[in-house]
Amino acid sequence: MEEIERLWEEVREVSLGTSSSIERLDSAPSPLQFLRNFVSLNKPCIISNAISHWPALSLWPNHSYLSDSLSNSSVSLHLTPHGRADSLVSTSSHSLCFATSHVQRLPFPLALRALLNSKPGQFVAYLQHQNDCFTSEYSTALGSDCDSHIAFATEALGSLPEAVNLWIGNHFSETSFHKDHYENLYAVVSGQKHFLLLPPTDVHRLYIRNYPAAQYSYSQENGEFKLEMDEPTRYVPWCSVNPYPSPETKETEIAKFPLYFNGPKPFHCTVKAGELLYLPSMWFHHVRQSPDEKGCTIAINYWYDMQFDIKYAYFNFLQSIHYKLPSTQIRTGNSKSHVSVCNMGDKSYSTASVSEVMGSNQDNEDE
Repeated sequence: MEEIERLWEEVREVSLGTSSSIERLDSAPSPLQFLRNFVSLNKPCIISNAISHWPALSLWPNHSYLSDSLSNSSVSLHLTPHGRADSLVSTSSHSLCFATSHVQRLPFPLALRALLNSKPGQFVAYLQHQNDCFTSEYSTALGSDCDSHIAFATEALGSLPEAVNLWIGNHFSETSFHKDHYENLYAVVSGQKHFLLLPPTDVHRLYIRNYPAAQYSYSQENGEFKLEMDEPTRYVPWCSVNPYPSPETKETEIAKFPLYFNGPKPFHCTVKAGELLYLPSMWFHHVRQSPDEKGCTIAINYWYDMQFDIKYAYFNFLQSIHYKLPSTQIRTGNSKSHVSVCNMGDKSYSTASVSEVMGSNQDNEDE
């Protein structure tokens, strides 16, 4: 539909700008400026010098500080064979499913060691849990190192955050395109985060399909991941596009998803340590990261409840419009539940155990 394609361009021309970069502010805006210039326009920005007073910026990159502070804390560690959780993966039958990570609780020092020893093909560890994990798992020890909320956002939005989450990962971790129903203030403490962003009006370009849900299960005994399909079968709507296809699959991906690859370029930004990204509600985002010199990327984000107002109704209506897509079918698997050894491109992952790898590099742990 020409009208929808014209919408993609008009949104950029009248609101977001024609550049693929994100507006940057040199200091924190006033609550009124933030509400008027960004929240009301559903427009992202990167803010410098808004968290420069945080002790976390100097303390958290020190692994010894974290391990000592959290020595008695049990935290959530997410494990996948490749670093892609909450994403589409291939099953042994070459169909696609929506896979979530294996989650286990470990003492923080052991979890951090696993993260630093991550190796794709064995396992990739990520310290994160999205249900207010900073408050429930870290704030007792680390709460004084950062703000409990972002003051200008709290006043502008009229509420405290619904959740505050901590993310400690490495360069193997990658988050596929998705959207959240929150106003997101995302602060990078160490390393860098690389975002690809698309406004909600570009929803048709991401080819959202229903995929059968699955979860990784990891065995400490034999070091093997299995992909267990949900029973009864449950389907999850998820974005089909991988914005970084391999050279071998690039032509095929472009042919399958022309609205993404041939349409307006996504907005791209790198958020560095000490910077804050405002990611508006319902914006699609894909995330990669670069670690600091000690091998970690650390970030904390604040989820504020969005206003379910007329903008939300508009976006829902737009998403409901049928857009005629290319005849190429995306294989999403069948409805039968099964368990299979996880594979990506026919490569089975039979891995070393997490406990073995955690213990194999103790001498490399920061002092």
